[in-house]
Amino acid sequence: MSTYVVGDIQGCLQPLRCLLKKVSFNPDKDMLWSVGDIVNRGPRCLKTLRYLHAMRDNLVLVLGNHDLHLLAVAAGVRPPSRSDTLQKILKAPDRETLLTWLVHRPLVHHEHGFTMVHAGIPPQWSVQDALARSKEVETVLQSPQCIDFLKQMYGNEPLLWSDELTGMTRLRVITNYLTRMRYCTKTGVLDLDSKGPSPNLGKQKVSAWFSHPKRKTADDRILFGHWASIEGSTDHPNAIGLDTGCVWGGSLSLYELETGRWTRCQCDDGRCKKKACREPAVA
Repeated sequence: MSTYVVGDIQGCLQPLRCLLKKVSFNPDKDMLWSVGDIVNRGPRCLKTLRYLHAMRDNLVLVLGNHDLHLLAVAAGVRPPSRSDTLQKILKAPDRETLLTWLVHRPLVHHEHGFTMVHAGIPPQWSVQDALARSKEVETVLQSPQCIDFLKQMYGNEPLLWSDELTGMTRLRVITNYLTRMRYCTKTGVLDLDSKGPSPNLGKQKVSAWFSHPKRKTADDRILFGHWASIEGSTDHPNAIGLDTGCVWGGSLSLYELETGRWTRCQCDDGRCKKKACREPAVA
């Protein structure tokens, strides 16, 4: 049995299928983990969602910001963005089956000594903190309060966690840490404006969340996506970045937990450049 972790798919179904073929993925014994953002911006979002739903018995998926955005748009509490490619999902006859399955996915998953999250874990939280706080959001998503949460999910405030936070502000900062974070201060103050490989000018006090040497998860192996501009490169061996920008003309990456082996498929406009697919290489 092998466990493979895939980066941000974002509706790029052909590269995903290419990768699974390259590693001879066996649905009778292998597992696929996804760091989230399975839809949006890519060309085949509905087909991707259906494909992953069909293999749900062999799939562990954590929700990303684009997945949550799909739920909000589908609920009618958020208008689609110009760059969204979600219309086929919204018009699909099986949309309720697909969205009901999606809304029951977690924000954090811990197993086999690895923790998987879409964006990251702030320096002041342990893995157990992240699991407990993600559960708070998951409980609301799966309750009658879901619509109210999706309405109030958007926004950057508060920028810092406090145990004293309550209600939707508490849920929003948890969601922003787990699905949107890239940079923060050593105490966990979020910088949600900087998105490139370096912080924006005037943001000297922030660093990549995984770069803080005293973060509580420094000894934990964290699998994450969300950050295409760093192309999976981190300065910490326990921070394993999976988003290599498939939808932006980069590649879709697959990481085997048991061996540390990487397999990548070079992409163009969300589709596979078959001749450029790389053979597996040991990390």
